[in-house]
Formats: sequence, structure tokens, C-alpha cells
Amino acid sequence: MARPLPRRTKDEVVSGETYELMDSGDGRKLEQVGPHRIERQAPHAFWKRRHASAWEDVHAVHQRSDKGGGHWVTQAATPESWDIEIAGLRVLTKLTPFGHIGLFAEQQANWQWLRQQVSARVASGKTPNILNLFAYTGIASLSCAAEGAAVCHVDAAHGIVDWARQNAALSGMHDRPVRWIVEDAVAFCRREVRRDRRYHGIILDPPSYGRGARKETWKIEEDLPELLALCTDLLDDDPLFLHLSCHTPGWSPAVLRNVLQTYAPESGWAMDAREMEIGEATGRSIPAGAVVRATPR
Repeated sequence: MARPLPRRTKDEVVSGETYELMDSGDGRKLEQVGPHRIERQAPHAFWKRRHASAWEDVHAVHQRSDKGGGHWVTQAATPESWDIEIAGLRVLTKLTPFGHIGLFAEQQANWQWLRQQVSARVASGKTPNILNLFAYTGIASLSCAAEGAAVCHVDAAHGIVDWARQNAALSGMHDRPVRWIVEDAVAFCRREVRRDRRYHGIILDPPSYGRGARKETWKIEEDLPELLALCTDLLDDDPLFLHLSCHTPGWSPAVLRNVLQTYAPESGWAMDAREMEIGEATGRSIPAGAVVRATPR
């Protein structure tokens, strides 16, 4: 069983128990997640592993099922969950059946970028309102809140939003101005438009396919256009950024940039499109999706 979550103050988030990509190859990746070493899928790692000995003592190995999902094979002493430090926060990691652990390490550069954008706006004497859609376990939300933003965190899964709340508590940020919303992203944005709400920055990390809180279906190629149109309606007259990332095969940085330019024309916005990567200490990296950061010119 998972051990109880410890209570920590804001000043106790730094511990040295963090995330590191140790090695990769042969379609797998080896990660140090706090005190535990795990192995799981890395479909783009076509190369050979560099450090064979590092793979010999692994605490948990994810095995994918032919029917989808999968399971973990763990050593007896490996817990179901534990917490680590990443991005200046303390967050809970779990071994989920689909091979996820509650964080996407390729987003680390994005979390830092979001902090910089919010910090600059706060330094000018303004408190930015940030909307985070498909917000998952809340690291992006908490990164913005840590710099002084008011955040609206939206995810369709009740359990995932509870997980994000736990991360806020672990990081000593339970009292920050974060609205925790369990809702389908499109339905929520439609209502926000009717309410005439406005946000200075919007973060989107949509899945390829998903279901909403009321069994609404999501398909990125069909539903992203309407959502982006709603997001541009929700932007404040003094916008800070639009941040769009995804992990859908075929959605390259160029594709994301071209899609976003339809709703945030290049004449008014600067577009920074790039591949997301998880870096190894040796300098090699695993490609893991794409991101485009749009800022007003």
C-alpha cells in the first residue's frame, strides 16, 4: 500500500529526490524517480542502450497489454506512490496501469517558461489570470500560481483533479488562488465565454482522444479547432500568452504552429514552435511531442 503523505511547508520542497532520465534504447527508458528506479516504454528510442548495468536493479517495470493499458511488475518494497521534487514543487508520483506516473518530464522547460512569463507580468504590478485546460496533475498550474498568478485548473477526471490538489498541499500551496474545476474543456470554455470571463494566459495540453466528465468524447483533429476559437474569445485585451502542446503522433511543431496561427495570426503574435524532449545526462534526448508558445508582438 502507498505510505501516508507527509505534510510539508512551502520551505521544505527541496530534498534532492527528483527526476532523472538515466538511459534509453530498444524502445524503453530508464528513469530515476526520487528513490525509485523505473523502466517503461519509449516508442521513439530506436537506438541502443548505453549503460547496460544501470538496468539490472529496477524497482518497477511497466508491461503493456495487447488490449491497452498494462501493469507494473514491482519489487516487494516498492510503494504504489511516493513524492518527489520537480520544477521547484513537491509532487506525488503513482504507478498507474497505463504506465503514467503523474508528470511528463518533457514539460520541464515549459514549466520554467510559464514561470518567467507570469513573473514578468507580476513584476509590472499586475496579477495575471491563467486558464489551464487538460491540466492533469497541476504542475503547470502550480508553477504559475507560485509566481503570483490566479489560476483556473480544468480537467475532466475527478481523481486527477484530486491528485493536483494533493500536489498543491505537498508543495505548501493549498492556500493559493487556484480554482479546481472538474469539467470537459470545451463545455467549460463555452460557459466562460457566455459569462464574459477573460484570461491573460491559456495553457492547453490536449490528448489525442479522451472522454469528458459527462462522457463527452474528445478527438484532437475534430475538436481542437472549436476549442482554440473559444480560447481566443477568452483572451484578455492585454494577453500574456497562448501555450499549446501535445503528444499526438504526426502533430509536429510545424503542424501546431500552423493550427494555432489560424486563431492567433502571425501578424499579432510571435510563434515559438519546437519539439519537446527529455534529456539524458549524456546529452542524448528522447523526443516526446511538440509545443508552440505564442506571445503578443
